Amino acid sequence: MFETLCSSLHEIRPVAQCGRVSAVARGVISVTGLTHVARLGDRLRIDRGSAGPLEAEVLKLGTDSIAALPEGAAEGVALGQDCVHLGARGIAPQDGWIGRIVDPHGRPLDGRPLFPGPQPRPLRAPPPDPVQRGRLGRRRATGMAVFDTLLPLVTGQRMGLFAGSGVGKSLLLARFARAMEADVVVMALIGERGRELREFVEDTLGPEGLARTVIVAAPSDRSPLERRRCAWAAMAVAEYFRDQGRQVLLLADSITRFAEAHREVALAAGEPASLRGHPPSIAHEIMALAERAGPGAEGAGAITALFTVLVAGSDMEEPVADILRGVLDGHTVMDRAIAERGRFPAIDVLRSVSRSLPGAATPEENARIAEARRLLGAYDRAELMIQSGLYEAGSDPLVDRAIRLWPELDAFVGRESPGGILQSFAMLARILDAPSAQGGGSAGGAGRQAG
Repeated sequence: MFETLCSSLHEIRPVAQCGRVSAVARGVISVTGLTHVARLGDRLRIDRGSAGPLEAEVLKLGTDSIAALPEGAAEGVALGQDCVHLGARGIAPQDGWIGRIVDPHGRPLDGRPLFPGPQPRPLRAPPPDPVQRGRLGRRRATGMAVFDTLLPLVTGQRMGLFAGSGVGKSLLLARFARAMEADVVVMALIGERGRELREFVEDTLGPEGLARTVIVAAPSDRSPLERRRCAWAAMAVAEYFRDQGRQVLLLADSITRFAEAHREVALAAGEPASLRGHPPSIAHEIMALAERAGPGAEGAGAITALFTVLVAGSDMEEPVADILRGVLDGHTVMDRAIAERGRFPAIDVLRSVSRSLPGAATPEENARIAEARRLLGAYDRAELMIQSGLYEAGSDPLVDRAIRLWPELDAFVGRESPGGILQSFAMLARILDAPSAQGGGSAGGAGRQAG
């Protein structure tokens, strides 16, 4: 507490550098008198009189004036109003933030007082030195059978979760927050609907998940600056716990909204649109954010990260999905058709991959994984014939076996596994080792029942 107080006193500046508003156009505010002190990314406070202060971020520097993007509506801003230079702002997390909900500036959103940590951290820190950072670690129990076996997650891995809206990705993230093996969970809710925050925290995440989680939230009504800052702030909080030697689970929902917020800011700064409306800098911003996650330097902890991406119409080739998939250590695809038939999580195993394999599993486990994938693939290739009744039993022994085992394998993907990785592989082995003479019946009938 004493260190926190000293840090807060140290940030007090007896002298404030001031400028004045000189122009307002297209939501961008021009300020004169601060060109000798302002830097890109610095924050300003504009005094609007009875309308209250308005904070803004410096976007462009000129010889006579600077351009800043306000963090709220610019109503009430007038020419000649005072503008105070606040300087660069970081975020100062501490252990007392666990179990709390904060905004991208580190201010509490749950109505209780919150003290900052003694040392502010930069929002846009560089990733660990690639030569000095550690390797991926051991497997982590997730509490879900599919991620304990077919799509394993290891310490320091970065996984993408690709799904359309309403397919269940928020529920899946809450499962990870409650059950996955980790010391601390950091969750970034970027551009989510404001009315859903309390419901998500109290019902979906629950007290058990919140007890070890720091939530950084910027609802959809916040400015693009705050929504973009939300991802950076959550990463900075995760880096704080990682540098203490802890194993951190970072859940970011969603990178698509982070990219949309960056697009708004970049276009306001004059950057041209490309890549289906996204600015050219979007690739670097996404890759720089993803590279900060992963193993830390030798002796430090690691950030195991899951980044969600909203894919409209299951378009995995759209810019955000394509850029992120190229820098991650695996991707999980959620299918709306699977969700509509009632299986959760609605994961399409055949379109998903974990790049921690085969190193994350033993040779026997890898053989089980390959066998399960082979059976799921055989059923998928023959599904149209099976559903239409055109497949004849005995035509292909692999398809025959896939038809018998498909209901159990499909149910296995949605099964919880509180007993850990060994229990999950034991369940998978029981399914694959089922006697081939049982579970018969006509192929067409089995297909219709599975469907």
